[in-house]
Amino acid sequence: MAKYSDIKGFTVQTLSTDPAASAADSGSWASGGSLTTTRSNLSGAGTQTAALAIAGYVTAGVANVESYDGSSFTEVGDLNTARYAGAGLGTQTAAVMGGGQEPGGASAKSESWNGSSWTETNDLNSAREALNSKNAGTSTAGLIFGGTTDGTNGSAVVESWDGTNWTEVGDLNTARKGLGGCGVTYTAAIAFGGKPADPSFTAVTETWNGSAWTEVADLNSARGNVCGSGSTTSALAYLGSNPGPTNKTLTESWDGTSWTEVADLTTARRAAHASGGSDNTSALAAGGYVTNNVANTEEWTTAFTPTTLQKTVQGQLYFNSTTNTFKETILDLGAGSWASGANINTAREGGNGTGDSAEAALLVGGYTTSSPTIRVANTESWNGSSWTEVNDLNSARYLLASSGTNTASLAYGGNTPPPAVTAVTESWNGSTWTEVNDLNTARQSLGGIGPYTSALAFGGTTPSKTAVTETWDGSSWTETSDLNTARGLQASVGVTQTAALSVSGDFPQGNTVEQWDGSSWTEIAEVNTARYNASGSGSSTIGLIFGGRIYPGSPPAAYSALTESWNGTAWTERADLATARGDGGSAQNISNNSKGLYFSGSNPPYVYTEEWTAPLANKTITAS
Repeated sequence: MAKYSDIKGFTVQTLSTDPAASAADSGSWASGGSLTTTRSNLSGAGTQTAALAIAGYVTAGVANVESYDGSSFTEVGDLNTARYAGAGLGTQTAAVMGGGQEPGGASAKSESWNGSSWTETNDLNSAREALNSKNAGTSTAGLIFGGTTDGTNGSAVVESWDGTNWTEVGDLNTARKGLGGCGVTYTAAIAFGGKPADPSFTAVTETWNGSAWTEVADLNSARGNVCGSGSTTSALAYLGSNPGPTNKTLTESWDGTSWTEVADLTTARRAAHASGGSDNTSALAAGGYVTNNVANTEEWTTAFTPTTLQKTVQGQLYFNSTTNTFKETILDLGAGSWASGANINTAREGGNGTGDSAEAALLVGGYTTSSPTIRVANTESWNGSSWTEVNDLNSARYLLASSGTNTASLAYGGNTPPPAVTAVTESWNGSTWTEVNDLNTARQSLGGIGPYTSALAFGGTTPSKTAVTETWDGSSWTETSDLNTARGLQASVGVTQTAALSVSGDFPQGNTVEQWDGSSWTEIAEVNTARYNASGSGSSTIGLIFGGRIYPGSPPAAYSALTESWNGTAWTERADLATARGDGGSAQNISNNSKGLYFSGSNPPYVYTEEWTAPLANKTITAS
């Protein structure tokens, strides 16, 4: 009898537990030994099994220090100066605690720990409190960042410690207090969340390379008084609070590129002690504030090992011996969500985007104001964490279409001064735009998909609605079969010239969807919510549309945050965008609906970027 592995090319493994996508995905929180002294606003140092809980607030600042051995806390030598909301760094036997709040206000005092006692050292240059519990580096080479000097406004000040003196180095981009942060060395740190000023909260994340801070992908949940542990490539952000204040149980895992929500803690709280290792596989949260100070401790551990079958391949089969079931790894679109990314440099609407990855996209054209309309030729490139302005289009315009990637793309059509629709086509080689042969039909508000050497342009307005479809062969455009319904302002879905969707559009909007097979258009299943000026990505069989406008509304149309996914047969509503808007750009050549990128847009011209991610999940296979 033939083996399954011989037929299918792989073996169905037997596992006692379901696989995880990553170490953090397999993690969970469990109770640990409580603090001896109940308190909040503690500083932290060390790891999950060898930690220091330093100072804190009871009814005033205290000097108490406790050592954790992985199961219980023991009181050790007190600080010389009682205070709370300072910053700790280092290990259980060699640590530094700097700043905090004393009765007279923010403190600049710094003390070092040798494993048995604390010694006063040279002060910080800037007195601060509301610092993050555990900072970056060691007792001889560390970094402290953020906090507040006046109790209200956040600070951007960063200071580096060399074992003797504190030196001011490059500031944070976003001043804030009550932030989270961590880092293994003083030249590689990460800062996230916090409060720029009362009563605002932020989700901004920044990484430090030893000389400057760079904004990267935001937390999914903006919050202050948040805890952190790990490194710039593998970290955890946990607990905290946001407006209300509402205490959080949330844990988010950082993989060096983005934040993902993982298992929650049991007790929602803020201003807790934080400590942990060099990555997102271990952490400790002790004490904090609920409606009063608490002493309970929770420990984060993971079940993941390098030899464990990972939940990283869609369609992967395995047998769970504990539940006696066959399972398959599937894409869980229902659990998909949008997360904030770094802002574009120039706020605008009516531009267009392209790109074949959520980590590589291009935004071209648009307009910055509508009265009078100021068209722009600006081009920006996305690298997965930030936008960079690159060389402009030769022709400033908006309501254009584009195809390709962020290093090889095509921009065509649109609206140019005085105003007028245009047929101009430009080719991008990764550094400059060059005019090539025009469209046969000048138009704006058109759809477009495909590689830059074999693009498809369809619909639009001339200014009247048109059904014209044209194909690009790398040097010229050729007219082919028209859409069944003339329209503009539609969403475009598709990655090849021979398979595309023209979704909704028009004004007022329709919900009609047409599918292109390389030679003709066919009407297929309608979207659930009619709209226009939406954006799309994915293929003609696995796609997404998001955002747009809905008429009537105020004024003159309501903006939409709706997302719908396409499985080749039907449309299903998914998680909304954080910001309702239309007229944005997207990385529309991403080949599936597990990833997405939406940027800029109207209501008013926006700088926002949002990233869509749908996780993999384990599904039981049942006989039918």
